[in-house]
Amino acid sequence: MTGPLAGIRVLDLADEAGAFAGKLLAGLGADVVLAEPPGGSRLRAIPPFWQGAPDPERSLFFWFYAAGKRSVVADPALTAALAAAADVVVETGLPSRADAWRVANPRLVVASITPFGHAGPYRAWRSSDTVAQAMGGLAHVNGHPDGPPLRALGLQAYHQAGVFAAIGVLAALLARETTGRGQLVDVSLEAAVTGALEHVPGFFHQSGLVARRQGTLHWTRFFRVGRCKDGWVMHCTLGDWTSLFEWMRADGFGAAFDDPAFEGTMHRQKNAEALFDELDRWAAGYTVAELYEGAQLRRLPYAAVRAPEALLADPHLAERGFFVPIEHPDLGVTLPYPGAPFVMSETPWRVGRPPRVDEHGAEVRRAWRVS
Repeated sequence: MTGPLAGIRVLDLADEAGAFAGKLLAGLGADVVLAEPPGGSRLRAIPPFWQGAPDPERSLFFWFYAAGKRSVVADPALTAALAAAADVVVETGLPSRADAWRVANPRLVVASITPFGHAGPYRAWRSSDTVAQAMGGLAHVNGHPDGPPLRALGLQAYHQAGVFAAIGVLAALLARETTGRGQLVDVSLEAAVTGALEHVPGFFHQSGLVARRQGTLHWTRFFRVGRCKDGWVMHCTLGDWTSLFEWMRADGFGAAFDDPAFEGTMHRQKNAEALFDELDRWAAGYTVAELYEGAQLRRLPYAAVRAPEALLADPHLAERGFFVPIEHPDLGVTLPYPGAPFVMSETPWRVGRPPRVDEHGAEVRRAWRVS
């Protein structure tokens, strides 16, 4: 079985701001070729490193973003030849080479991920994931009401831009089947962040509401993170309220919510803070496993909040086969890699080993018929 993008050639020229886009396209079955300078991409120098020692072939950061790609060391002439033979180019930074490449290859789709897009007053400004989170509004709504704005964990701005770039590439490839021509997919880091803020832009455009930080209380006011004996859970006041209330009452909690009005979701939403404070006091007597498993048996949409290192032992992810064993023959180890973000039965997600520097140079030249 092959992926939905089998036969599509993608030239990956992106730095860390766009590496996730190429990873997604590779997972969908495209032949993603990472063009690297001599000595390898700068992503190979980003820690942490396997077993600690800095080594361009042992960067876990690079391994994650390059899994499933092929590597070729390319000078400007070879890069241009690869772009002429490609279906898709993913690039980052300015100035963009999209116009020149699309003149030479009118069927080419170019996904250009830049700090603020190709147009507008900030188009020449530089940025970073942190700047994009701030300018896009994510930092403003992330944190506690009495605290400062917070940067989200990981490269959230880069990931959002990568997702939007991959979606744009798919749409442009579908359009090419009708028009015969490629397109420029212009992705702004700032706009990608803003477009991923759930309620924030919608409420602003509808009613002028400027969202504020409210800790772990979700904007719907039906979810909040709470502390158990040994960790954290996501409380939820949707679902079978009667079961949740009776469970609390059996443990000596929740008497203040005996009012029949709490059977209505809007009443629980209005009184969310007091309700979640009581749920926190109640949850302190349970372990994470006891609480979320008991809640799910009662058809309450609770969830465990896992630490990253605990995900490998998560029974749900194990049952779904999320982590995929990838062999590193040169290191003599097989390591678990994150697998498919979604499952397609007839065209499975593809997870491959990250490439060594120029590992596929000769192979790519032959397959893409370039020199």
